[in-house]
This record gives sequence, structure tokens and C-alpha cells, in this order.
Amino acid sequence: MSPVPPVDLDHFEAVLFDLDGVLTATAKVHAACWKQAFDEFLQRRAAKNKETFRPFDIKTDYEDYVDGKPREDGVRSFLQSRGIELPQGNPDAPPDLETIGGLGNRKNELFNQALESKGVEVFAGSVAWLRQLRQAGIKTAVVSSSKHCQVIIKVAGIADLFDARVDGNVAEKLNLKGKPAPDTYLKAAEMVGVPPRRAVVVEDALAGVEAGRNGGFGLVIGVDRQGDAEALRQHGADLVVTDLKKLLS
Repeated sequence: MSPVPPVDLDHFEAVLFDLDGVLTATAKVHAACWKQAFDEFLQRRAAKNKETFRPFDIKTDYEDYVDGKPREDGVRSFLQSRGIELPQGNPDAPPDLETIGGLGNRKNELFNQALESKGVEVFAGSVAWLRQLRQAGIKTAVVSSSKHCQVIIKVAGIADLFDARVDGNVAEKLNLKGKPAPDTYLKAAEMVGVPPRRAVVVEDALAGVEAGRNGGFGLVIGVDRQGDAEALRQHGADLVVTDLKKLLS
């Protein structure tokens, strides 16, 4: 494997990090919870309609339709891929209600249970580079579609390493479009006072690297946790690494 070229920090003033899969190992927890929520629904639907049950694929379905997107967008995107239509319903619908909101809330319920029982695992190499950036005077922000972001970074012990946070709650309050739209990253850059061309986006999701490309950021780094280096490049990553520790100087 060819060596990873260094990131010239003279060209950048801020680094904007996705959370799940980049800084914390919560992406796999999200994926498992999505699978359980969708499979419960799909099994009920198959039995009711006397159809063959086709389970949610934790790799392809999660990456193609759910990963990196706001919760309800992920539900809608996956269901559309199966030709299934559900009513939007109320955002605070009970988790057993078969609506977009209900399915999303079932996943949220499962994730909260997992978070409480298992805690949060961080990627040591990512946190090491994050600390090195802070020491170099680089502004940092966390940009996540998750509404759990604030709790996760607190539990992980990294909440004090960011100058700004744009998560699912902030996006909802400000009516920001979710990834692959660049809105949340553009807002984070604005919050730290740095123009996009002077900021770096770090993402592991295809929708996330697309957001970095769509926002005109100076550099988009893809973190390849699943052997998806080529897909990350095709969707907008300028540089792909398997671990951010490779960027330590």
C-alpha cells in the first residue's frame, strides 16, 4: 500500500469530523439497531402479505440507504428501495407504529438501550489526531446526523475537544438539510469562522463525503472502515485512510 500523503495544515484552519465510524465505533451499533428495527417490520409485513421475508442487509442496505443520513431520511430511503410506502406519521409516534416516525423511533429506542448497556468505544488513532490538531491551533467541530451526538461525545470523554457541534438536533432546529446536502458542514464551518475552502471534512459514510464535495471544502478525507476505499473516492473523498493515526506527524 502506498504511503498516505501528509495533510498540509498550512492550507487549513479547521477540521470538521463526522462522529459515528470516524471518532467513535458507534456506527456498527447504529447498523445493528437499524437491522433489528427493519427486520421486525419486514417480518411482520411478510407474514401479513404471505411473502418471503427478505432481511435488511447490514452492509449494503445500511451503507446505501441509511448511513450518515438523518433518521427519518434513512427510513424513507430504505423503504423506497424495497418499494414500500408508509405514512409519515408523527415525529413522536410510538415505536410500534408502522409509520416513518414510528420505525425511526423504534431504532432510537434500541440504540438508547445499547448505549446504556455497552457505553461508547472511541477510535484511539482518531482521538490522537484530533488532539494533535487542537495543539496545532486548528479549529475542530463535530458534525453528525445523530441526535445522540452530545451524549455520545460526553460519554466518550471528548466533548471538550470541539469548538462547535452540529448534530441532528441543531439541524432540526435550524432546518438544515441532511447529508449528502452540505448544509450541516457549512454551518459548522460558519460557527468556527472558517471558509469551506480552508476547512477539511472527515467522513466514513458515502453520504458524508458527498456532503464535503458538495460544500466545496478544501479537502475531504474518507475513513475506510469497511473496505470501501474506491466507493469513498467515487463519492467525493480526495484522500482515503483506514485509520486517522496515519495522519499523525
